[in-house]
Amino acid sequence: MSKRDYYDVLGVSRGASADEIKKAYRKLAIKYHPDKNPGDKEAEENFKEAAEAYDVLSNPEKKQRYDQFGHAGMGAGGGGAHGFSMDDIFSQFGDVFGDDGVFGSFFGGGGGRSRRSVGSNIRIKIKLTLPEMKSGVEKTVKYRRMVQAEGVKYATCKQCNGSGAVRRVQNTFLGQMATNSPCPVCSGMGKIIESKPKEANEQGLISQEIETSIRIPGGVAEGMQLSMNGKGNYGPGGGAAGDLIVLVEGIPHEELTREENNVIYHLWLSFSQAALGDSVEVPTLDGKVRIKIDAGTQPGKMLRLKGKGFPDLNGYGTGDQLVVLNVYVPTKVSSEEKTLLEKLGESDNFKPSAKEKSFFDKLKDLF
Repeated sequence: MSKRDYYDVLGVSRGASADEIKKAYRKLAIKYHPDKNPGDKEAEENFKEAAEAYDVLSNPEKKQRYDQFGHAGMGAGGGGAHGFSMDDIFSQFGDVFGDDGVFGSFFGGGGGRSRRSVGSNIRIKIKLTLPEMKSGVEKTVKYRRMVQAEGVKYATCKQCNGSGAVRRVQNTFLGQMATNSPCPVCSGMGKIIESKPKEANEQGLISQEIETSIRIPGGVAEGMQLSMNGKGNYGPGGGAAGDLIVLVEGIPHEELTREENNVIYHLWLSFSQAALGDSVEVPTLDGKVRIKIDAGTQPGKMLRLKGKGFPDLNGYGTGDQLVVLNVYVPTKVSSEEKTLLEKLGESDNFKPSAKEKSFFDKLKDLF
């Protein structure tokens, strides 16, 4: 089942502001919140879908990739919150609802619920050949990320008594006003590290090498970034993991170059091939193909091999391969060849006609 467009999910236009996106998500999250729809699996899926859309559209970097490449730009996992637990969604997006009133009650009531931190993203580069970019490929990569060390023990934060928030009451001319803010001692987690292994850092995290498989969709381009949700560093205190951001780098091809979704190949012909015609093999990303060169082919002529380019990531067809024909003019000739060329040059067939001269003069005036 294909994913719905994130803008359609939230019911906003592509030009919606950050505030409009936030308000739209807030409205949907309240409507489909599990507390209001106990046991309703469809509401739960809608709740997660809305969180997935907000996760992407509220993040400028993810939103830019999504606007450019669609769901394919978000990686195999779509880049969204379907890989999150409910607690992950609450901890990452609970600030959308504020601390007071009915919205706060959904998330533990007035900031009384400790929050889980979110780990940082990890960025890696992956090099791909042009054929891999065209067809798509699965790559296995190794990298290091921070995970919670075994044996870390926590104690309830005494400053906030495990709530993760501190409450301040101020007297104003309108009366008393209460505000909640994350606890400065435990950073809103509600707990502090009591003991940890010596190899763990002050947050109870340790570096670990992992190996993961990345599915690269066909049609990716150099400079594109793919996002794998939950494959980054873990947050302290059992916090959710950030994302793995994969930057695509291209490996130059010996004969072919890319221009958007098209492939360019420069074919060099001898004078006799251009004049008499020929049948030659040219490389493509799928292997060699044979093409026909018509007699009298002029330098700069371009042949189009339909469908031999890159597929569009958003499903808008496939590019072509453009074969640019160039005629090689020798820089050195033997005396025998010189005599032959001088003789051929006397023939009218080797001289441009008045019509051709006029055409070339017009071309020259353009430049």
